Amino acid sequence: MQTRKEKDLIGELEVPREAYYGIHTLRARSNFAVSGFGVHPDLIWALALVKKAAATANTELGLLDRQRGAAIIQAAEELAAGMHRDQIVVDALQGGAGTSTNMNVNEVIANRAIELLGGEKGNYAIVHPLDHVNLGQSTNDVYPTALRVAAIKLVRALAQAMARLQGALQAKEKEFAGILKIGRTELQDAVPVTLGQEFGAWAEAVARDWWRLYKAEERLRQVNLGGTAVGTGLNASRRYIYRVIEILRELTGFGLARAENSFEATQNADIFAEVSGFVKTAAVNLAKIAGDLRLLSSGPRAGLAEISLPEVQAGSSIMPGKVNPVIPEMVTQVAYQVMANDVAVNMAAASGCLELNAFLPLIAHNLLHSLTLLTNAAHLLAERCVRGIVADPGRCRELLAASQGVITAFVPYIGYEKATELVTKAVALGRPVTELLVTEGLFTRDEVAAILQPQELTTPGVAGARYFRSRRPGRNPPESER
Repeated sequence: MQTRKEKDLIGELEVPREAYYGIHTLRARSNFAVSGFGVHPDLIWALALVKKAAATANTELGLLDRQRGAAIIQAAEELAAGMHRDQIVVDALQGGAGTSTNMNVNEVIANRAIELLGGEKGNYAIVHPLDHVNLGQSTNDVYPTALRVAAIKLVRALAQAMARLQGALQAKEKEFAGILKIGRTELQDAVPVTLGQEFGAWAEAVARDWWRLYKAEERLRQVNLGGTAVGTGLNASRRYIYRVIEILRELTGFGLARAENSFEATQNADIFAEVSGFVKTAAVNLAKIAGDLRLLSSGPRAGLAEISLPEVQAGSSIMPGKVNPVIPEMVTQVAYQVMANDVAVNMAAASGCLELNAFLPLIAHNLLHSLTLLTNAAHLLAERCVRGIVADPGRCRELLAASQGVITAFVPYIGYEKATELVTKAVALGRPVTELLVTEGLFTRDEVAAILQPQELTTPGVAGARYFRSRRPGRNPPESER
């Protein structure tokens, strides 16, 4: 392999001649060969846009000559578009608050700009990674700004995925609105509900997640770009500081603004912990929904089987005909991973020291990873599971009739003690409690039917009260319904 010689403050190294990265990247790749995880693609995209914005501002203001500036801008555009990504070779987890990632990007852009200007890679007299590409910048304002930009992009994608999932659940809420079934608390028979109500409850939880994520973008819009090392703006032109954020806002289409206190924004990472908390909460809700779907579809012949999930793949290498709830299982695992990532983000955010948080790479890796994971999981849950769910109304009626849970609706008429006596007797005899209500002369079949109407059982009030007021004036409705 042919090489070129580069040097830094520590000494000299041989760098592959065709590599766009340089000596700083080469050292970092060896120093941090730890996880095998690369830098998140959207963080690379955001860093490239930051570099383009900086080069554009510096060129406009005459701080960078136009020929060199144009080459840097083109190289940054190429990196943002996905080119040269194989040259970003540093590990996602690294010391130095992201300096290695920033230098990797600087070197790739510099060497590509050199190439565009007709020079040979490594000839930094033409375009220098620090003097030109990093002009007016520091890792400490570039990296957190890029992290905010990448997070906004991914938060928007997750919000859209959650909105689609909400829509899928609401469609099932409407479709299953008339299917009465037994509700369950603590996995025991409770009172009747509709299957549609269960889907509606999930949709409402997802709607709250969408709103939280929508608000999360506001937390991320203030950036410290121009603050350089500690937020004071040392070595950055005042004109550059204001212009570079305007350009970055135009490039991204995001409502970015200069942080009111760049010194504070450089050292504190609580915003990322807050956003991670929103993402974690969405993961909690998806885990709950996934668990409920697995339970309601269990069986399908020896379980609850009130719903059927779409069959997306064979479930066993030994049991013919078995199909597993693999989409909800995947969603559950994603949710647990996101919860774990949130712990890492919180610990890293709490570990900042004085004027800088050295652990931003851990925050970036886990936050962006969580956003990507949950976006994909929400999309797959909606498209490959929820939209294809089929209800079994007959099974719902069967379990409702067998549960004896409907007795609760008769308590306002006959009292808790009598109701308990009837349930005990019905269980002992193996007969529906509704049958005993009639055979013991407590209600007629029409009265029982009136009380057991789905609308009566699943809305506020005492079931059947309106019926008795209109049909049997002599029988007073319960006190609460007078």
